Amino acid sequence: MKILRTRAASVSRQGLCTALLVASLTTAAVGASPPHNAADAGDPAPGPGNPQRLPHGSPNLALPDLVPPPGTPGAPGPGTPDGGPDKATGIPATALAAYKNAEKIAKEQWPDCHVPWELIAGIGKVESDHGGMGGGLRTDGSSAKPIIGPPLTGEKFALVRDTDGGRYDGDRQFDHAVGPMQFIPSTWQAYAADGRGTGQKDPNNIFDAAAGTARYLCAGGLDLSKPADVEKAVLRYNSSRDYLNTVLAWMRTYQNGGGGAVSDVPVGSPPGGTTLPTIPTVPTVPTVPTTPSRPTPGNTTPSTPKPNPKPKPDQNKPGGGDKDKPGKDKPGDHKPTASRLERKGAKKLTAEAGKDFGPLTVRALTADGKPVTGTRVQFEVIGDDGPSFPDGPTITATTGKNGLVTVKGLTAGDTPGTYTVRATIGDRGSTAVDFTAVVTPPTTPKADEIVRVGETPLSVTAGDSFGKVRVKATAGGKLVAGVKITATVLKDGNPTKTGPYFKDEAGKPVRTLTVTTGADGTKELNELFAGDQKGSFTLLITAGDGVRLSLDLTVKAKPGEPTESGRPGDKGTKDGAKGKPTPATPSAGSSPSPKATRTKG
Repeated sequence: MKILRTRAASVSRQGLCTALLVASLTTAAVGASPPHNAADAGDPAPGPGNPQRLPHGSPNLALPDLVPPPGTPGAPGPGTPDGGPDKATGIPATALAAYKNAEKIAKEQWPDCHVPWELIAGIGKVESDHGGMGGGLRTDGSSAKPIIGPPLTGEKFALVRDTDGGRYDGDRQFDHAVGPMQFIPSTWQAYAADGRGTGQKDPNNIFDAAAGTARYLCAGGLDLSKPADVEKAVLRYNSSRDYLNTVLAWMRTYQNGGGGAVSDVPVGSPPGGTTLPTIPTVPTVPTVPTTPSRPTPGNTTPSTPKPNPKPKPDQNKPGGGDKDKPGKDKPGDHKPTASRLERKGAKKLTAEAGKDFGPLTVRALTADGKPVTGTRVQFEVIGDDGPSFPDGPTITATTGKNGLVTVKGLTAGDTPGTYTVRATIGDRGSTAVDFTAVVTPPTTPKADEIVRVGETPLSVTAGDSFGKVRVKATAGGKLVAGVKITATVLKDGNPTKTGPYFKDEAGKPVRTLTVTTGADGTKELNELFAGDQKGSFTLLITAGDGVRLSLDLTVKAKPGEPTESGRPGDKGTKDGAKGKPTPATPSAGSSPSPKATRTKG
């Protein structure tokens, strides 16, 4: 973890440092090679929202002992001052090899960037004291213990929620800067580099981290032979002027003779060892910049330059400049890596139980907000008994054009409630984007008319059965399934405890029955029994919202039994004093049914 060290310089010393920096930067700019065409610098520049530039720890802002620029009084001559490196400004050999190796990689892959190893070393000094904060470096570039910055909770430092699932920093809630160069995980995922030629990219290894720093500083086509671009590049790492001034002070110290390899005891070496570490996988940077071949390990004889070396193309002529060489991994060849997802469309989706939700769409982005195609995104329903995709609670799809991916087929379950659908890059929960899926109870279908099916009059003798009355529900003339209807037996317009009745599941008489129309929009009521009470009744069928159907029910006395008026049952006798014959009441089905009354509202 980074440790804030007490600034060792006074205000006047900082002023002198700034003056020396201006002078040396001007000297560097004048002596710089002509600018190259940076059109092939394919890595996009970090966007303004990149968390790397935000406060992510306490860098070591102690200034170095000042070393005047060459040619000024007190400046060192060629070579290492005083016959050996200064212990106060020297760099541990493993770290120095990593910085120089990163410069070499940058010359090969980003030739228009001109990043000096001294600048990379300046950042390494300020960020982790060249890996010393991890207890020292092993010769393979790893440190004794991981160098992990403080959690970025938004309290003392920036707020950066987890983007790597704890892969690099061990924290699944918040990000930490990691490794000797203190990369934010999302920035590392966007600008990672292989500095050892092993196919691995590890921010905790100083060879990979230094190469990644070179790539990050060069992104966006910067030319670091220009002071303005140097300033822009360093402020990407930490947008603090104190940070910038300190890094540049160390860079110039190293350029002016400090920064030689110092003896150290790398982790794992025998006590008292003073031999500089050998890095088998990282060749020594050639002393002749134009010599393309790498020296053989152990061979101290300088390589003999090949005759008739290929002349460097004239950059001022049309078509001048190095062409892409096969096998070279130029910045534009790096496939961007998605480090986060962005939700598109509404966060909250609603569907009735059993019905489908709308589509869910996300976009895969790099740390700098660039869309990434070809990223596998997993959508997962969180919780039990909730919505489901066709093959279960998860579905995986790949981003296409503009980094977008859309999935369909999310169906609401039968249980109303609120559920979460989580989208992640692969199975990395750190990149989660959540949707809220609300399952509502099914809406009861509505009808605007209830009609009886059939015309047989509902008139029977006491003790008999009316049979099963069938009705249908329609809306706009179309049959409607799932309509809830209620049938009630009335006497003189009021509910009655006598007269015709249905039977419930237990076989007990009930005079109110609730049923639901089937898939064809019709429903056959339970069998309706006449009962023993003679007279006229009404079967009222309702479907909510005032939609109702009234059916006349007639229960006749048995032959010879008195009617409601006390007279004998219907045998064709004369009616009262008038002596008019009372026609026999037709039995069920013998004549057209009286018209059913349908009312709305």
